[in-house]
Amino acid sequence: MKKPILSPKCPAAIGPYSHGFRCDNLVITSGQLGIADGKLGATIQEQTYAALNNLKNTLEEGGSKLENVIKTTVFLADIADFAEVNKIYAEYFTSDFPARTCLQVAKIPMGALIEIEAIAYVD
Repeated sequence: MKKPILSPKCPAAIGPYSHGFRCDNLVITSGQLGIADGKLGATIQEQTYAALNNLKNTLEEGGSKLENVIKTTVFLADIADFAEVNKIYAEYFTSDFPARTCLQVAKIPMGALIEIEAIAYVD
C-alpha cells in the first residue's frame, strides 16, 4: 500500500509534494518547517515547536505517532542553535530516542531556521 499524506492540521505544502507518504507499515515525512497559523516563527524556539507539531500531525495523519519514529533528520540554518533545538526536541522524544542526523545547511526554504523530517513505523 502506498498512500500520500496530506494533513489538514499542517500548513499547505509550498511545492509539488505531500506532507508525507505511508508505504505499508512505514510513514516517511517530508521536511516540516516551523510554520504555525500560516506564519513562520520568528525565533528558533518558535520554529522548532511548530516544526515538531507539524511532524506530529503528519505522522498521526499517516497512522503513526512520535513514539514510533525510528529516524529523524534535522536541518539547521545555524548549528549554533543545536543546544536550544535539543532542549525542545527532548520534550517530544522522551525515551527510546530515534536515530538522528543533525546538520547545518546553506539555506532552508522560506528563510526558515529549521526543517525536520522523519521515518516512523505503524503499529
